[in-house]
Amino acid sequence: MFVNRKDELAFLESLYSSGKKEVLILYGRRRVGKTELVKRFIKGKTALYFLADREGLESNARRFYEEAAEVLGLPKVDVKDFREAFELIKLKAPDRLVVVIDEFSYLLLTDKNTPAVFQYVIDEVLDKRFFLILSGSIIGLMEGLMDYSNPLYGRRTAQLKLKPLNFFHVREYFRNSPIETVVKIYSVTGGVPMYFRLFEGKNFEEELPRVAFSPTSILYEEPEFILREELGDVHRYYLILEAIALGKHRVSEIASFAGIETKDMPKYLRTLISLELVRREVPITEPERSKKARYYLNDNFFAFWFRFVKPNRGRIEIGTFEMDWDAFNAYVGRAFEGVAREFLIELNRAGRLPFKFTKIGRWWHKSEEIDLLALNERERKALLVEVKWKELSEGEAKGILKDLERKVKLIGLEEWENFYGLVAKRIRGKEGLRDEGWLVWDLKDFKEV
Repeated sequence: MFVNRKDELAFLESLYSSGKKEVLILYGRRRVGKTELVKRFIKGKTALYFLADREGLESNARRFYEEAAEVLGLPKVDVKDFREAFELIKLKAPDRLVVVIDEFSYLLLTDKNTPAVFQYVIDEVLDKRFFLILSGSIIGLMEGLMDYSNPLYGRRTAQLKLKPLNFFHVREYFRNSPIETVVKIYSVTGGVPMYFRLFEGKNFEEELPRVAFSPTSILYEEPEFILREELGDVHRYYLILEAIALGKHRVSEIASFAGIETKDMPKYLRTLISLELVRREVPITEPERSKKARYYLNDNFFAFWFRFVKPNRGRIEIGTFEMDWDAFNAYVGRAFEGVAREFLIELNRAGRLPFKFTKIGRWWHKSEEIDLLALNERERKALLVEVKWKELSEGEAKGILKDLERKVKLIGLEEWENFYGLVAKRIRGKEGLRDEGWLVWDLKDFKEV
């Protein structure tokens, strides 16, 4: 089942319909759905889809031409490189031809001349009939194509970094499963299609051991594979990711756990941020350069793997591992904050909040925190929201909301128009709280988005 990607498909269609030569660099992490996206896009179109391997330019060019010859009815000849292959393809190209080279990053890995070869192809061979898509999973190499020093700099007409699907797209896939189950699946897999499709969505507690804790599962060594492919020497990166997964969010705490000098941390963190495995956060009211920054894992699957799989591999492999479901529930609670953020963004887009916020994030100062703070600074309006992965009585919910009123003074928003909200697994007496002017939502409300 192909899930969503409506915006991405519309973008590809706009390039296809441009009537111009188009060169798209499409990239994103492994398993995020790049191949499924392009295959869905080229369905019904005259297209060449080619999956590159690590056998080098000449071998790939020969195989690429052989596949093109079958599609376009070209003469069966041996070609020496991609230049010659594209020159022959040009002779029989229709009015519009999509050419997809998937895992283009493998060509970049095996031959440093790849950018120069494709620079020639794009500049000297391709004409307005061609829509060339260069797709790859090694993010560092694909982003390198856009560097000023790269021969392909300036040759692309567009780029698309494919990101994981959001919670509500995953919910669309598991539309027949309880939404609480979908939250748990999303907390483990994030929005990576290859990962969440491993679940059936019927009995999460039975499915999780098979999907994540079996040495034969594709998820069991997946983070190691991704990190080795992107980074080579991964030891220090492992320690940094593990530190953050275990709740160490300040640079000094991470450095101490990983045994790395604090002054050396920025280069490692910058790399992990560029791969979108880690994100840097400052309190939403602070400038971006604030020294109050904290670091969080930006990927649910990496967060889950470093929290539960990596520390227990010895026991998993000898068959003595037992899941700590209380610890897992606490973990889901932290992941649920991200789901709640997505929920509020959807409500904001739909105009279903008291005002349109322009930014949303966390706030903290010393021991005080607010899970989500949404602001419209021009209108001087704020929405303070707490997120709880639990069932709450009306009284418990009201106590949490009242405490948010106290925190307004800590933030310095006394002169603003303030609203107070709560997102939880379930809230009893929800309608009564709403009648009093509080903004409260639980999983039942998620179904309406």
